Amino acid sequence: MIKNDLYLKALRGEIVERPPVWMMRQAGRFLPEFRALRDQYDFFTRCQTPELAAEITMMPIRRYPLDAAILFSDILVVPQAMGLDFKMKENVGPWLDEPIRTLEQVQNIPVPDVNDTLGYVFDAIELTLQKLDREIPLIGFAGSPWTILCYCVEGKGSKAFEIAKTFCFQNPEAAHLLLQKITDTTIAYLKRKVEKGVSAVQIFDSWGGMLSPDDYEVFSWRYINQIVEALSPLTHVVVFGKGCWFALEEMTMSKASALGVDWTIKPEFARVLTNHSMTLQGNFDPTRLHSTPETIKKMVNEMINRFGKDRYIVNLGHGILPNIPLENAEAFIKAVVDWKPNY
Repeated sequence: MIKNDLYLKALRGEIVERPPVWMMRQAGRFLPEFRALRDQYDFFTRCQTPELAAEITMMPIRRYPLDAAILFSDILVVPQAMGLDFKMKENVGPWLDEPIRTLEQVQNIPVPDVNDTLGYVFDAIELTLQKLDREIPLIGFAGSPWTILCYCVEGKGSKAFEIAKTFCFQNPEAAHLLLQKITDTTIAYLKRKVEKGVSAVQIFDSWGGMLSPDDYEVFSWRYINQIVEALSPLTHVVVFGKGCWFALEEMTMSKASALGVDWTIKPEFARVLTNHSMTLQGNFDPTRLHSTPETIKKMVNEMINRFGKDRYIVNLGHGILPNIPLENAEAFIKAVVDWKPNY
């Protein structure tokens, strides 16, 4: 039994004394202890070394009273496992020397045995669970097939992913074949994570908001939903689509346990779109963590009161920024831990 199961209670829709809290990218770049490791090891070495991944996962847990840990890794380990040689370039971000631009390239991409290609992630889960000692749940994650396709086709990050979108619109056969291969690999990957002991999985659709509602259904949601259908009998599945508020109604009809929302939607409207029946996660603007601790506390209290304490997980509307002061992150977390209803 996990000692603090507040996060799991929220995913189950149970009544809680206060909502749980964790932060996307909490195991990362805003922590000085993480930056010290960053200076010693390159990014994917940190991801691919189980001892380092487990240690980084634990860094925010030792520092703050968080209600869940999320395994340190990256969404690009999945296309790496599929034979795509992604690197992390200094001052550039993700980089692929030979982006996917043709049907022939897609046909040559394998659906790998995840035990062979991603064993280091599963080893990191085992080490992390030992360190957590059943104190709080561990979350596993993956990128959405659409978001991963964006990087595979664009070859790097982008503000609009025009090359990736054009590829899909001009070469739908190649696009759907690539999306399906990513989906199949992701399902196997997340299933193995569950077997190794994670308590929930989250799907990050970071670039879903680049698509129109109709194109989102065709190129993103149908593949995310395959993952939800495959994983929901085994564990809790959280879907976070940045900029995808327009899809909340349809997502609510899925078997997801919770939906993440970013800061561009009001809590009340998010509740309406999800029929007041879905656990929601979010939606504090990460840049707002540059406000004073006093302002952060006030805003967090207002956010909880607007979403309601039940069926709610406090989080940011995207990943924490690298230059956030430690005391401001603490103010965000402590505001949730100390929250009391206004009776």
